[in-house]
Amino acid sequence: MLNIHKKNVIYLGTGRRKTSVARVKLTPGSGKLIINGIPGESYLQFSPNYLRISYTALNILGLEKEYDIHVKARGGGLTGQADAIKLGIARALCNINPENRTTLKSKGLLSRDSRIKERKKYGLRKARKAPQYSKR
Repeated sequence: MLNIHKKNVIYLGTGRRKTSVARVKLTPGSGKLIINGIPGESYLQFSPNYLRISYTALNILGLEKEYDIHVKARGGGLTGQADAIKLGIARALCNINPENRTTLKSKGLLSRDSRIKERKKYGLRKARKAPQYSKR
């Protein structure tokens, strides 16, 4: 999405993973990450792994300090939300410059991870775990 005024340019991207959904807005700025109104480091519990995952697309393109990131994340846990943020940022970067798409696609950042939890079946304890077999 492109606005006329250069200061108020907003690029949007949506990412999903497991049951998490992240709506990402990139605006030109200094590289701040805000998730649900909270600083990103605090929201992701200062985990270097979650922060590294979230910033992957920006690090590959060398744009770490170019854009402020505002995220509305909901559903799932921190792992799913971090991966959803990664996909949302990658999609927003494709809106900024179509040439970014080839780089991000070759690194596998534009494909959604479709693995979700398998449903529980009746007669079983979980999706596949069966009750203990008793011979007598």
